[in-house]
Amino acid sequence: MTDTSSSGLSGAYRAVWRWHFYAGLFVLPVMMLMALTGGLYLFKAEIEGAVYGRLAHVVPRAERVSPDRWVGAAEARARGEAASVFVPAPPDQAVQVTVRTGQGDRTVFVDPHDGRVRGSIKGEGIMGTVKRLHSLTLLGRPFNILVEIVAGWAVILVATGVFLWWPRKRDVAVTVPRAGDPKRRPFWRDVHAVTGLYAGAVIAFLAVTGMPWSAVWGDQILNVMRESGLGRPPAPAASSWSHAGPHEEPGGTGWTMEHAVLHAPGYGEARLATVVAAVEAAGLPKPWTITIPADRTLAWTAARATERAGEARILYVDGRTGEVRADVRWEQFGAGAKVFEWGIAVHQGQQYGWANRIVMLLGCIAVWVLAISGMVMWWKRRPRRVGLGAPPAPPGPRARAAVLGIVLPLAILYPLTGLSLLAAIALDRLGAAVFRRRGAAG
Repeated sequence: MTDTSSSGLSGAYRAVWRWHFYAGLFVLPVMMLMALTGGLYLFKAEIEGAVYGRLAHVVPRAERVSPDRWVGAAEARARGEAASVFVPAPPDQAVQVTVRTGQGDRTVFVDPHDGRVRGSIKGEGIMGTVKRLHSLTLLGRPFNILVEIVAGWAVILVATGVFLWWPRKRDVAVTVPRAGDPKRRPFWRDVHAVTGLYAGAVIAFLAVTGMPWSAVWGDQILNVMRESGLGRPPAPAASSWSHAGPHEEPGGTGWTMEHAVLHAPGYGEARLATVVAAVEAAGLPKPWTITIPADRTLAWTAARATERAGEARILYVDGRTGEVRADVRWEQFGAGAKVFEWGIAVHQGQQYGWANRIVMLLGCIAVWVLAISGMVMWWKRRPRRVGLGAPPAPPGPRARAAVLGIVLPLAILYPLTGLSLLAAIALDRLGAAVFRRRGAAG
């Protein structure tokens, strides 16, 4: 949303400016929501500690009751069936049992030393709601499709912004805001341009690395990686991998492994105590999450709760015998899985400690600065009559080629973004035709 006057500008410049305006109009409101929720999620541990610290804290002791008593106590309190157990590293922290009920999931905090329930919360608590808002799944899975569309348009927004900023004969390539009156448009133009210049790469990175969670592109690329061998490790001998069905997805295994389940034929009763003993014997560092399969012919998974992608490790354990059917480590991941898991760890501000978190937070703040400055610029140059105030469409194929050169590769890479682009073009032409008719009638 730049604010340069259209007089004296090339057709290519005006065409890109026009689509930069539309990209901002389409996606900035959603990007603001995602930036706000993403910024909050960077501080998940701190927020949960402040809100649920009383439930999570227990008196540390040497003794520990059977893990099956954790599950039994949680199921009795929530009146449902246990789906997973999070086991923290500190001895003064409660285990967290996720229980499926007829009214939705509940997280039950259980003292691992005596098996007493400390309390429970709905779902994953406040940060679970923030996460679902961030991915738009709180509004229903169809809205998750919007993640891919918004992410693609966000990259278009950055690419067109760089094109508009790029030094030319005109004085538009500012690198620091020039002194000016905040009541005038040039001040906000400089704030907008400089913020986009320094934060554009971070915003584009966040958009691209957020794609794995999208409903269409994410699932498709996961299938491609699985079939090409670039994703999860190959299946171990005498075992059978398959795609997870409803309520079978193992938790905490990372994006590239979360739909992979392992069949573990055997006999006897599956017990959490058996799995915990096997996980501890295998030396899996805490904290970890054990997923209890709804189908007991599937192996139980124990996934290390890591901050850095290279620390990933997942155990598949037969809940009846305690046999470790598979021990999946980072070194076994395919190249595609490594790239995506690394990208997600950086996206969540975990891979490189506090520096990583701060850079991602600054990217979230920059989205708001860009949105506010863009809206102020639009308000100051808004049309006095009916219309959005978009830059006029320049004639000629050269102008259209400039836009297509930027957006077409992204539209091919992200099909839903391409479809939304076609819809935007159709609406743009429809609007132009309506205005032409009104002008002719006047």
